[in-house]
Amino acid sequence: MAEQQKRILITGASGCVGQYLAETLIRQTTHELFLLVRDPKKLLIDTQARSGITVIPGNLREIDALSGLLQTINTAVLTATVWGGDDIYDINVGKTLELLSLLDPAVCEQVLYFSTESILGRDNTLLPEALEFGTPYIRSKYLCHQKIQTLAIAPKVTTLFPTLVFGGDDRKPYSQISAGLADVMKWMPLVRFFQADGSFHFTHAQDIATVVAHLVDHPPALGESRTLVLGNPAMHVNQAVEDICAYLNQRIYFRIPVSLQLADVLIKLFNVQVSDWDRFCLRYRHFTHADSVTPATFGLPVYCPTIADLLQVSGITPHPVSKALVSS
Repeated sequence: MAEQQKRILITGASGCVGQYLAETLIRQTTHELFLLVRDPKKLLIDTQARSGITVIPGNLREIDALSGLLQTINTAVLTATVWGGDDIYDINVGKTLELLSLLDPAVCEQVLYFSTESILGRDNTLLPEALEFGTPYIRSKYLCHQKIQTLAIAPKVTTLFPTLVFGGDDRKPYSQISAGLADVMKWMPLVRFFQADGSFHFTHAQDIATVVAHLVDHPPALGESRTLVLGNPAMHVNQAVEDICAYLNQRIYFRIPVSLQLADVLIKLFNVQVSDWDRFCLRYRHFTHADSVTPATFGLPVYCPTIADLLQVSGITPHPVSKALVSS
């Protein structure tokens, strides 16, 4: 069956997820793409690979200038966000809602809006503590999620909740987590001897792009969930440490449990600045969600299904196997 031609807007196209997504749609589809970027110089993917790709310098602050284009868009993929600053609520809430209001519900088939897993509880409903204790970024996403439900376009909005996102290479910017991954690995010789109670999901930006590219041509059917948590199955912190050590060829001889009480002592002892959200996270511990989604959910290959895969594509080199490890 021939692919139905669509006009697709991607905001935040120069970001980590945005560039993986744009590149995937360029390679795998013939859809007409409109890439909204604040600085075209940061868009390092090949936008000349085929016809039908338009780079639009600009940002959400002047989104009303694109009202004519927005009326013709069939699918809007909204990855753009600001992480902090005085205008965080204006951009993440006000301007995002303005963009959504400028879309024509009779023309726009679907909106894929990126939020954050931090505003969801384990049952995938809103987590009240995210609004009470969350950072301004988290609060802005919480408020925007609530207000979207009042818009005319709301029935066509699929909200995506990325979990811990890794990604980046010499042609794409690194995610916040991947940017500090090498430094984290330096602490593994010490971290491996501690245990902690907690769980999480992780995903790679390429797997997010694969899921979004699928959803572009296969929107959720009537009655299907439009709340999708993007991440591999939940993993316990201790298992993650074991997997990392196995990849790095670092043996674990013993492990000391780290309780919440001990964490509080260390925070006071070293005078660590801890926000209300940080304290909540220390108590909540298990940031897991029901029915997380990967490309495998849709019968597609997963780029990074395991910790070892993640470390390998991130350029983390295993340590040489020591004689003691070989003989054990």
